[in-house]
Amino acid sequence: MGFPAPWGSNVRFAEQHVSGRMTGSDKLVLVDRIGVMGRKSSAKSQNPQAGGGSPKGAGNGSTEGRTNAGAGGGPSPLILGAVLVAVVGVGVLVFLRPGSETPAATAATTASSTAGAPAAEQSDNPRAAARAAALASLGPHKQASLPPIPFQVGYAPPRSTEVVTAAYHFAAEHPEILSYVPCFCGCERSGHQGNHDCFVRSRAENGDVIQWDEHGADCAVCIDVATRSRQMHAAGASATDIRAAIDKEFGSLYPTGAHMPTPHPAH
Repeated sequence: MGFPAPWGSNVRFAEQHVSGRMTGSDKLVLVDRIGVMGRKSSAKSQNPQAGGGSPKGAGNGSTEGRTNAGAGGGPSPLILGAVLVAVVGVGVLVFLRPGSETPAATAATTASSTAGAPAAEQSDNPRAAARAAALASLGPHKQASLPPIPFQVGYAPPRSTEVVTAAYHFAAEHPEILSYVPCFCGCERSGHQGNHDCFVRSRAENGDVIQWDEHGADCAVCIDVATRSRQMHAAGASATDIRAAIDKEFGSLYPTGAHMPTPHPAH
Protein backbone atom coordinates (compact mmCIF):
# COMPACT_ATOMS: atom_id res chain seq x y z
CA MET A 1 0.00 0.00 0.00
CA GLY A 2 1.50 3.29 -1.09
CA PHE A 3 1.35 6.48 0.90
CA PRO A 4 1.54 9.97 -0.50
CA ALA A 5 4.37 12.19 0.67
CA PRO A 6 4.88 13.25 3.37
CA TRP A 7 2.88 10.32 4.79
CA GLY A 8 5.27 7.88 3.12
CA SER A 9 8.25 9.26 4.97
CA ASN A 10 6.44 8.83 8.28
CA VAL A 11 5.59 5.18 7.52
CA ARG A 12 9.19 4.45 6.48
CA PHE A 13 10.26 6.08 9.73
CA ALA A 14 7.93 3.69 11.60
CA GLU A 15 9.19 0.62 9.66
CA GLN A 16 12.75 1.40 10.50
CA HIS A 17 11.94 1.29 14.22
CA VAL A 18 9.37 -1.51 14.64
CA SER A 19 11.96 -4.13 15.59
CA GLY A 20 12.00 -3.03 19.18
CA ARG A 21 14.65 -0.40 18.49
CA MET A 22 12.19 2.54 18.89
CA THR A 23 12.66 4.39 22.12
CA GLY A 24 9.98 6.28 23.97
CA SER A 25 11.10 9.58 22.58
CA ASP A 26 11.14 8.13 19.04
CA LYS A 27 7.57 7.04 19.47
CA LEU A 28 6.54 10.47 20.57
CA VAL A 29 8.25 12.04 17.55
CA LEU A 30 6.51 9.60 15.20
CA VAL A 31 3.12 10.23 16.72
CA ASP A 32 3.65 13.95 16.62
CA ARG A 33 4.71 13.97 12.95
CA ILE A 34 1.83 11.75 11.90
CA GLY A 35 -0.62 13.89 13.83
CA VAL A 36 0.66 17.15 12.29
CA MET A 37 0.54 15.80 8.74
CA GLY A 38 -2.89 14.39 9.33
CA ARG A 39 -4.21 17.75 10.41
CA LYS A 40 -2.66 19.46 7.35
CA SER A 41 -4.15 16.87 5.00
CA SER A 42 -7.55 17.24 6.65
CA ALA A 43 -7.42 21.04 6.35
CA LYS A 44 -6.53 20.86 2.61
CA SER A 45 -9.36 18.43 1.91
CA GLN A 46 -11.84 20.74 3.63
CA ASN A 47 -10.79 23.96 1.84
CA PRO A 48 -12.77 23.30 -1.37
CA GLN A 49 -15.91 22.69 0.68
CA ALA A 50 -15.43 25.91 2.64
CA GLY A 51 -15.02 27.86 -0.60
CA GLY A 52 -18.27 26.67 -2.13
CA GLY A 53 -17.35 23.14 -3.22
CA SER A 54 -15.05 24.17 -6.07
CA PRO A 55 -12.32 21.66 -7.00
CA LYS A 56 -8.83 22.03 -5.61
CA GLY A 57 -6.73 24.41 -7.69
CA ALA A 58 -9.76 25.88 -9.50
CA GLY A 59 -9.56 29.45 -8.23
CA ASN A 60 -9.86 28.91 -4.47
CA GLY A 61 -6.77 31.05 -3.89
CA SER A 62 -4.63 28.27 -2.31
CA THR A 63 -0.97 27.98 -3.15
CA GLU A 64 -1.35 24.33 -4.15
CA GLY A 65 -4.26 25.17 -6.49
CA ARG A 66 -2.29 27.87 -8.25
CA THR A 67 0.71 25.55 -8.57
CA ASN A 68 -1.39 22.78 -10.11
CA ALA A 69 -3.10 25.17 -12.49
CA GLY A 70 0.21 26.62 -13.64
CA ALA A 71 1.85 23.19 -14.01
CA GLY A 72 -0.75 21.39 -16.06
CA GLY A 73 -3.14 24.04 -17.44
CA GLY A 74 -0.83 25.96 -19.82
CA PRO A 75 0.08 29.67 -19.54
CA SER A 76 -1.62 31.57 -16.76
CA PRO A 77 -4.24 34.24 -17.57
CA LEU A 78 -1.83 36.95 -16.36
CA ILE A 79 0.77 35.90 -18.92
CA LEU A 80 -1.79 35.74 -21.69
CA GLY A 81 -3.07 39.21 -20.72
CA ALA A 82 0.43 40.65 -20.77
CA VAL A 83 1.07 39.19 -24.24
CA LEU A 84 -2.23 40.62 -25.52
CA VAL A 85 -1.41 44.09 -24.16
CA ALA A 86 2.03 43.95 -25.79
CA VAL A 87 0.55 42.97 -29.16
CA VAL A 88 -2.00 45.79 -29.00
CA GLY A 89 0.71 48.29 -28.02
CA VAL A 90 2.89 47.30 -30.96
CA GLY A 91 -0.08 47.67 -33.29
CA VAL A 92 -0.77 51.18 -32.02
CA LEU A 93 2.87 52.19 -32.46
CA VAL A 94 2.89 50.85 -36.02
CA PHE A 95 -0.31 52.74 -36.84
CA LEU A 96 1.07 56.02 -35.46
CA ARG A 97 4.57 55.70 -36.91
CA PRO A 98 5.87 58.77 -38.78
CA GLY A 99 5.20 57.20 -42.14
CA SER A 100 1.47 56.90 -41.40
CA GLU A 101 0.32 60.41 -40.57
CA THR A 102 -3.19 61.07 -39.43
CA PRO A 103 -5.41 63.35 -41.57
CA ALA A 104 -4.90 66.18 -39.08
CA ALA A 105 -1.11 65.77 -39.20
CA THR A 106 -1.19 65.62 -43.03
CA ALA A 107 -3.20 68.84 -43.18
CA ALA A 108 -0.81 70.56 -40.78
CA THR A 109 2.18 69.41 -42.87
CA THR A 110 0.55 70.71 -46.05
CA ALA A 111 -0.21 74.05 -44.45
CA SER A 112 3.34 74.45 -43.11
CA SER A 113 4.87 73.51 -46.47
CA THR A 114 2.83 76.16 -48.29
CA ALA A 115 3.21 78.84 -45.62
CA GLY A 116 6.51 80.06 -47.01
CA ALA A 117 5.65 79.61 -50.69
CA PRO A 118 4.98 82.65 -52.87
CA ALA A 119 1.32 83.51 -53.20
CA ALA A 120 1.46 83.04 -56.97
CA GLU A 121 2.38 79.36 -56.47
CA GLN A 122 -0.52 78.55 -54.16
CA SER A 123 -3.74 77.03 -55.40
CA ASP A 124 -6.83 79.22 -55.20
CA ASN A 125 -9.40 78.54 -52.53
CA PRO A 126 -12.81 78.02 -54.22
CA ARG A 127 -14.65 80.04 -51.58
CA ALA A 128 -12.11 82.87 -51.76
CA ALA A 129 -12.28 82.78 -55.56
CA ALA A 130 -16.08 83.14 -55.49
CA ARG A 131 -15.86 86.04 -53.05
CA ALA A 132 -13.20 87.81 -55.12
CA ALA A 133 -15.29 87.36 -58.26
CA ALA A 134 -18.32 88.87 -56.52
CA LEU A 135 -16.28 91.89 -55.40
CA ALA A 136 -14.69 92.27 -58.82
CA SER A 137 -18.13 92.40 -60.42
CA LEU A 138 -18.77 95.65 -58.50
CA GLY A 139 -15.83 97.49 -60.03
CA PRO A 140 -14.82 99.86 -61.24
CA HIS A 141 -17.13 101.61 -58.82
CA LYS A 142 -17.41 105.36 -58.42
CA GLN A 143 -19.00 106.49 -55.18
CA ALA A 144 -20.25 110.02 -54.75
CA SER A 145 -19.69 110.16 -51.00
CA LEU A 146 -17.29 108.01 -49.06
CA PRO A 147 -17.06 107.59 -45.27
CA PRO A 148 -14.29 109.58 -43.58
CA ILE A 149 -10.89 107.89 -43.54
CA PRO A 150 -10.34 106.28 -40.08
CA PHE A 151 -7.23 108.18 -39.03
CA GLN A 152 -6.41 107.83 -35.36
CA VAL A 153 -6.42 111.11 -33.45
CA GLY A 154 -3.01 111.99 -32.09
CA TYR A 155 -1.28 109.24 -34.07
CA ALA A 156 0.72 109.85 -37.25
CA PRO A 157 0.06 107.24 -39.96
CA PRO A 158 3.03 105.33 -41.43
CA ARG A 159 2.57 107.19 -44.74
CA SER A 160 1.34 110.66 -45.52
CA THR A 161 -2.37 111.35 -45.14
CA GLU A 162 -2.58 111.93 -48.91
CA VAL A 163 -1.09 108.51 -49.70
CA VAL A 164 -3.29 106.77 -47.12
CA THR A 165 -6.42 108.52 -48.43
CA ALA A 166 -5.54 107.56 -52.03
CA ALA A 167 -5.14 103.91 -50.95
CA TYR A 168 -8.59 103.88 -49.32
CA HIS A 169 -10.20 105.51 -52.35
CA PHE A 170 -8.52 103.11 -54.76
CA ALA A 171 -9.76 100.12 -52.72
CA ALA A 172 -13.28 101.55 -52.77
CA GLU A 173 -13.31 102.27 -56.51
CA HIS A 174 -11.38 99.25 -57.82
CA PRO A 175 -12.34 96.01 -56.07
CA GLU A 176 -11.72 94.28 -59.42
CA ILE A 177 -7.99 94.93 -58.79
CA LEU A 178 -7.36 94.73 -55.04
CA SER A 179 -9.60 91.70 -54.49
CA TYR A 180 -6.98 89.79 -56.53
CA VAL A 181 -3.93 91.35 -54.87
CA PRO A 182 -2.64 89.75 -51.64
CA CYS A 183 -1.25 91.57 -48.65
CA PHE A 184 1.99 90.55 -46.97
CA CYS A 185 1.69 91.91 -43.42
CA GLY A 186 0.06 88.77 -41.97
CA CYS A 187 -3.46 90.22 -41.77
CA GLU A 188 -4.88 86.98 -43.18
CA ARG A 189 -4.94 85.97 -39.51
CA SER A 190 -7.68 88.59 -39.10
CA GLY A 191 -9.67 87.07 -41.94
CA HIS A 192 -8.43 89.26 -44.78
CA GLN A 193 -8.38 87.54 -48.15
CA GLY A 194 -6.92 90.34 -50.26
CA ASN A 195 -5.53 93.86 -50.08
CA HIS A 196 -9.08 95.12 -50.62
CA ASP A 197 -10.00 93.85 -47.16
CA CYS A 198 -7.24 95.91 -45.55
CA PHE A 199 -9.30 99.03 -46.30
CA VAL A 200 -12.93 98.05 -46.91
CA ARG A 201 -14.90 96.22 -44.24
CA SER A 202 -18.38 96.23 -45.75
CA ARG A 203 -20.31 97.37 -48.81
CA ALA A 204 -23.93 97.92 -49.69
CA GLU A 205 -25.60 95.78 -52.32
CA ASN A 206 -24.90 98.43 -54.97
CA GLY A 207 -21.19 98.35 -54.10
CA ASP A 208 -20.97 101.53 -52.04
CA VAL A 209 -18.58 101.36 -49.10
CA ILE A 210 -20.48 101.38 -45.81
CA GLN A 211 -17.58 100.91 -43.41
CA TRP A 212 -13.81 101.14 -43.66
CA ASP A 213 -11.36 98.76 -42.02
CA GLU A 214 -9.09 100.71 -39.68
CA HIS A 215 -6.21 98.30 -40.20
CA GLY A 216 -5.12 99.87 -43.49
CA ALA A 217 -4.57 103.31 -41.95
CA ASP A 218 -1.93 101.97 -39.55
CA CYS A 219 -0.10 99.40 -41.70
CA ALA A 220 2.70 100.52 -44.03
CA VAL A 221 2.70 97.19 -45.90
CA CYS A 222 -1.02 97.41 -46.72
CA ILE A 223 -0.63 101.01 -47.89
CA ASP A 224 2.44 100.25 -50.01
CA VAL A 225 0.75 97.29 -51.75
CA ALA A 226 -2.31 99.43 -52.56
CA THR A 227 -0.15 102.33 -53.72
CA ARG A 228 1.92 100.14 -56.08
CA SER A 229 -1.27 98.60 -57.47
CA ARG A 230 -2.79 102.04 -57.96
CA GLN A 231 0.27 103.30 -59.81
CA MET A 232 0.38 100.29 -62.13
CA HIS A 233 -3.35 100.53 -62.81
CA ALA A 234 -2.96 104.21 -63.70
CA ALA A 235 -0.23 103.18 -66.14
CA GLY A 236 -2.59 100.74 -67.88
CA ALA A 237 -1.50 97.42 -66.37
CA SER A 238 -4.01 94.60 -66.17
CA ALA A 239 -5.05 92.84 -62.98
CA THR A 240 -2.90 89.87 -63.99
CA ASP A 241 0.17 92.06 -64.52
CA ILE A 242 -0.40 93.88 -61.25
CA ARG A 243 -0.76 90.62 -59.35
CA ALA A 244 2.45 89.22 -60.84
CA ALA A 245 4.40 92.39 -60.02
CA ILE A 246 3.09 92.53 -56.45
CA ASP A 247 3.92 88.88 -55.85
CA LYS A 248 7.46 89.37 -57.10
CA GLU A 249 8.19 92.68 -55.38
CA PHE A 250 6.55 92.17 -51.99
CA GLY A 251 6.97 88.41 -51.87
CA SER A 252 10.73 88.88 -51.75
CA LEU A 253 10.48 91.67 -49.17
CA TYR A 254 8.10 89.79 -46.86
CA PRO A 255 8.54 86.05 -47.52
CA THR A 256 6.81 85.01 -44.30
CA GLY A 257 3.67 86.92 -45.29
CA ALA A 258 3.32 85.43 -48.74
CA HIS A 259 0.58 82.96 -47.85
CA MET A 260 -2.64 84.97 -47.98
CA PRO A 261 -5.17 82.79 -49.86
CA THR A 262 -5.87 85.44 -52.52
CA PRO A 263 -7.12 84.00 -55.80
CA HIS A 264 -5.60 84.95 -59.14
CA PRO A 265 -7.49 87.03 -61.68
CA ALA A 266 -8.81 85.33 -64.78
CA HIS A 267 -7.27 87.98 -67.07
